[in-house]
Amino acid sequence: MSHELIAEELASHGLTDEETGFRDEMRDFPDEVVAPAAYEYDTKRELPYGIIAQMGERGLFGLPFPVEYGGQGKSYFHLCLAVEQLSRADQSIGVTLEAGVGLGAMPIYRGGTEAQKQQWLPMLARGEALAGFGLTEADAGSDAAGTKTTARLENGEWVINGTKQFITNSGTRITRLVTVTAVTGESLRVDGSVKKELTAILVPSGTPGFTVEPAYD
Repeated sequence: MSHELIAEELASHGLTDEETGFRDEMRDFPDEVVAPAAYEYDTKRELPYGIIAQMGERGLFGLPFPVEYGGQGKSYFHLCLAVEQLSRADQSIGVTLEAGVGLGAMPIYRGGTEAQKQQWLPMLARGEALAGFGLTEADAGSDAAGTKTTARLENGEWVINGTKQFITNSGTRITRLVTVTAVTGESLRVDGSVKKELTAILVPSGTPGFTVEPAYD
């Protein structure tokens, strides 16, 4: 399909001129930087930190966040356009961005305290740090009710017991925190069944007892 036909197709789906321009600006970076290096770092099973740094310099990790938190003040749709373009060259790089924003930083922006936003969002929005979201377990994930990890308060601190898996961006050398979901209580439904109460807890890297296992092949 020619560029003219693609532009016509996108226009019929309501892209603004600004969004179309942003998408077009995103084309060169995946083609010129990501694609040529993809085979090397994929076969080495390494995260290309240099490319991640360039993505941060371009503001990609801060696209949907307000300027006051170090973001670009654009929309989540702009993030989708960026992920789409990156994924043309390497899907793993596309998902590194998507997970870093959607799973890592967005929960802090949507549900964190102002102090947590000020502490974490600027470094995440600049791509200087990555964060993950620890939901999935051997018997839980999309079925969050199956969560077995627990957390209890002891002397004002959360003590978490459990194991998570498939947590994107959790084990890199620039990972600074993982938000962990854990069962913190139970309540009875009207029908008498038990409902687990889940809490999302920010766990900074280096927290005692927080161990990251080797990456999956």
